Amino acid sequence: MASLKSGDWRALLASFLYFDTGFTVWVMYGPLAPGIAKDYALNDAQKGFLVAVPVLAAAILRVTFGNMYQAIDGRRLALLGIALSAIAPAVLLLMPGAPSLSLLLLLGVLLGMGGASFAVALPMAGSNYPRDVQGLVLGLAAAGNIGAVLDGFLFPSLAEHFGWQRATAASLPLLALTAAAVVAWSRDRAPKSGDARAAVFAFAASLVFLVVLVLAVNAGLFGLGGKTGLMLLPVLGSLLAIAVLPSRYRAVFAERDTWAMMLIYSITFGGFVGMSSYVVLLLTNLYGMSKIDAGLWMAALAFTGAMVRPLGGALADRVSGVRTLGVLLPVIALADLAFALWQPPLAGGIALLFVLYFCFGLGNGATFQLVPLRWPDKTGTMAGIIGAAGGIGGFYLPVVLGIARDTSGNYGSGFLFLATVAALACVSLLLLRAPWLVWAQPREETETMLGEPVAVAE
Repeated sequence: MASLKSGDWRALLASFLYFDTGFTVWVMYGPLAPGIAKDYALNDAQKGFLVAVPVLAAAILRVTFGNMYQAIDGRRLALLGIALSAIAPAVLLLMPGAPSLSLLLLLGVLLGMGGASFAVALPMAGSNYPRDVQGLVLGLAAAGNIGAVLDGFLFPSLAEHFGWQRATAASLPLLALTAAAVVAWSRDRAPKSGDARAAVFAFAASLVFLVVLVLAVNAGLFGLGGKTGLMLLPVLGSLLAIAVLPSRYRAVFAERDTWAMMLIYSITFGGFVGMSSYVVLLLTNLYGMSKIDAGLWMAALAFTGAMVRPLGGALADRVSGVRTLGVLLPVIALADLAFALWQPPLAGGIALLFVLYFCFGLGNGATFQLVPLRWPDKTGTMAGIIGAAGGIGGFYLPVVLGIARDTSGNYGSGFLFLATVAALACVSLLLLRAPWLVWAQPREETETMLGEPVAVAE
């Protein structure tokens, strides 16, 4: 409570609500996927692609949205993000008939704006608090992950009564409430620099490019159809997002810390959002669970991961995010490996999923405790870049699991791949642990060292 009183708690609450409702809209296709897949007769790979498109869109848009935050007031950007997020549920509500699959994918790109809120909500919340409580504050703002809990509770039961298309309208009053909170309470106290017009152009270009790319892959144009197109989609989108960034921000890609943090976050946050998008399909496919029951389990799992995220940030404030992640990443790898080798029954599968979500949540908080310490003058942009890596991890998780089941009839090879990537992230952490601990300690222990974090880390 003392930490919360050290800054503007109303601004923190507004940021939390923005990310919370954005997250609800972002993974909306996940709990609705069984009904959508039935109507469109989708195979497992196509189901994975459907729920992964909003995740990918958020990943790419976070980069250019975070870049806009460096030059434009965060409150204006939050209202822009809310308006764009509302387009998809409004269109689905007002359409007299069922949309085409192409339109559904296009709307999925706009749903990604809900996830892109991360690049504005977190640095805007942090700008209202002192540096020595950033882990806790960013963890609380990012506990907006709890929006996935609303997805599990709301959408499967509404779809049962009104159809999946009309069920999406439940997000509209939530977005309206958030817009009111942002106008009344949010404050952005971060310094601004850079060319606002260029940042807006880069964001618009990335949004248009994503729409074209997703539709091209769906149509099989340019040789990008099928599984190859799905795997290349994040690479092509990321290249564009990086290309339109100002050169002074692209320079961070020459730093090894950037790549290591991106890999780690692709496991922790990518695991949370990717599994939240796919877990209803996983439970219905693997255990024959009803859509409503699977949605309730999704809500319970997402609640676990979201609630422990602030604890991960607070724990990292005390012992450093480096040490915290050094424990969590091996546990994630082992849990994925157990899923791959064991193919557990229902009770074992639910238990392993809870272990994964618990580690995902703590790991998310621990990772973003490190960002403002490592890049104090580029927090908005780095939140976008590292958040994009998390979104890309979240894209690949449902796609890989969908392809694995489509190819072999089970999820074993998909979870084995996820375990391997988590193990690689753990190795990268071990290799960089010693230099990272210099700048990643809590402020009271190394205040003099943190004056020039980039020089120390290099």
